[in-house]
Amino acid sequence: MSDDRQPKLLCGKVEQSFQIISKKWTALIIHTLMEHPKRFSEIHVSIPDLSKRMLNERIKELELSGLVLRNVITERPVRTEYSLTRKGKELGDALNGVESWAERWL
Repeated sequence: MSDDRQPKLLCGKVEQSFQIISKKWTALIIHTLMEHPKRFSEIHVSIPDLSKRMLNERIKELELSGLVLRNVITERPVRTEYSLTRKGKELGDALNGVESWAERWL
């Protein structure tokens, strides 16, 4: 008799996506950038418990993952804004389902 309850192996892409969004603060940073590009200080104000050091680390990780774009605006004074790439926006759209779930159940 065979056991149909064998553990299901996760697809590498699914595992990688969960590793990205499970890092503390990552989903909140993406959520914060969904509306429009923001400066570092605006992101920091939106997530008050997030330290500047950790925000800097997470922003760099999101840039390397292709989810966030760093844009240096060369007006006076020079400023830097962060925005979601298309890839980041699609992840943000997927995370909106979690927000809806939280509104209903938490």
